Amino acid sequence: MLSPDALASSSAAHPVVRVLAVEGRALVQDLGRVGLAHLGVSGSGAFDRAAHRLANRLVGNPEHAAALEVLLGGVRLALPAGCWLAVTGAWGPVTLEGERLEPHTAVRTSLPCELALGPATHGVRYTVAVRGGLAVAETLGSRSRDTLAALGPAPLAAGDELPIGPEPDDLVPPADRLPVDPPTTGLVELDVRPGPRLEWLTAGARDLLLGVVWQASARSDRTGVRLEGPRLDLARHGELASEGMLRGSIQISPDGAPTVLGPDHPVTGGYPVALVVTEASLDRLAQLRPGQPVRLHLVAGRP
Repeated sequence: MLSPDALASSSAAHPVVRVLAVEGRALVQDLGRVGLAHLGVSGSGAFDRAAHRLANRLVGNPEHAAALEVLLGGVRLALPAGCWLAVTGAWGPVTLEGERLEPHTAVRTSLPCELALGPATHGVRYTVAVRGGLAVAETLGSRSRDTLAALGPAPLAAGDELPIGPEPDDLVPPADRLPVDPPTTGLVELDVRPGPRLEWLTAGARDLLLGVVWQASARSDRTGVRLEGPRLDLARHGELASEGMLRGSIQISPDGAPTVLGPDHPVTGGYPVALVVTEASLDRLAQLRPGQPVRLHLVAGRP
């Protein structure tokens, strides 16, 4: 049940989403800043882009509209009456005014309501889209929060109010194109291609990189997902001049551990890039849970 303040706020002439509680991290994200790497600005944007696009499609938004990315749950939001919303990405106990909300389904609030995202049980990142999108101020052409550069809207805090944008042209569709399964809690396979510095690894390290099952580390964030397993030895030593980095690059750090760069990665780096995760596999990174098994599968080139 909404408090009188939340009820008044969510019923204002200009509708807003009001943040009632945030236990973890919740960020506003769209599809990021494209083409600014030469200025030292990373692409950022939604980590799970498939979930972001799906949530927007479900409520009739353009796919790039800004939505919320909620890590692990623990968020309560006050929504205005007449608000269309959809929750995608991670699965877990999600309720609207105390009633279970089906994932990947557009619903409309008839009265001001409270949306509660409980602890994620499959995957780690929920996406919450509202019809009209979140009309927060843009920075460098995007509403995304870049956690490394501290660009874009600050992480959400209780009491924040997020304006809802105008009605989009498209209607809310009766159904999406295809059903979507929840993120797996088992083995995740990531397709990879050879990186520019694969030869910096010893032959044994290359075999290990592609042959063993890694575990997603708890020391992971939007900058990169660290993989835990055997140490990878380098065949070359010495300084490597900083090079341009891409989302999905797998760097080998001096302690022999691979890290897959995420959406908020630095635009340059000095660790050798042994492999690069394919575009089709990148969204799976966003939903890896700490300790979840990961295998890298080479889809082109030689190990």
